Amino acid sequence: MKAPKVTVIDYGVGNLLSVQRALEHCGAEVYTTNQSSAILAASRVVLPGVGAFANAMAELERLQLVDVIQKVAQKGIPLLGICLGMQLLLDESEEFGLTQGLGLIPGRVIPVPYSSITGQPQKIPHIGWNGLVLSPGSPNWQNTILEAVEPGESTYFVHSFMANPLDISHRVADCIYGGMPISAVIGQENLWGCQFHPEKSGEVGLKILRQFLA
Repeated sequence: MKAPKVTVIDYGVGNLLSVQRALEHCGAEVYTTNQSSAILAASRVVLPGVGAFANAMAELERLQLVDVIQKVAQKGIPLLGICLGMQLLLDESEEFGLTQGLGLIPGRVIPVPYSSITGQPQKIPHIGWNGLVLSPGSPNWQNTILEAVEPGESTYFVHSFMANPLDISHRVADCIYGGMPISAVIGQENLWGCQFHPEKSGEVGLKILRQFLA
C-alpha cells in the first residue's frame, strides 16, 4: 500500500519535528516546506503553530503564504490546522489587539475566560489532558477526523485563546474547562482544525492523524 503524502508548512512557528514524527509513525511520507509551488501541489497540508496569532500571521505574510493557504482551501486539498494553526483558519483574533486571520472558517479567536462559569478563578493557559465531547452542532463524528475516536477520550491542550466559529455546525467537538465548552475540533468541507496537539496526545492523537491521512 502506497504511503500517504502530507506537506507540513514550515513558517518558523511551531514544533515541526514532533508533528513530522507523529505523521511518519502513522505511515505518511512527510515533506516540510515554505515553498508556494510545493504547498499548492500537495495532496494533504498541515498548518502547525504555537505562540502568538499576530506573529504567526506576520510570518505567513512575510513568506507570501497567506494567499497560498487560501488557494489550498479553495482547491479542496485536505488541510489540518494544529493548535495556533487551527486558530489561524478563522477570520480574526483578539490576541494582543485585533489581527486578521486566513478567513477560511467564519469566526473569531477569543480569550479563554479567567473565571469558571461559577465565578471561580481558573488557570490560564488551559494546560493538560481533557476529554472530547460532542458539540451541539455535531450530532456524531462520522465522516470527520474524529471518526475513530469515542466521546470522552482525552487529548493534550496548551492554549490561552479559543476559536469561536460563527456557524455552530463548524464545531465538531468541544472540551469542557471551568464548566464552559471550548472548541476542540472545527471543520468545514476539506478544512479541519484541532485546538489540542494530536502529536502529543498518544494513541488518540494518532487515531486522529490516521483519519486525516485516510
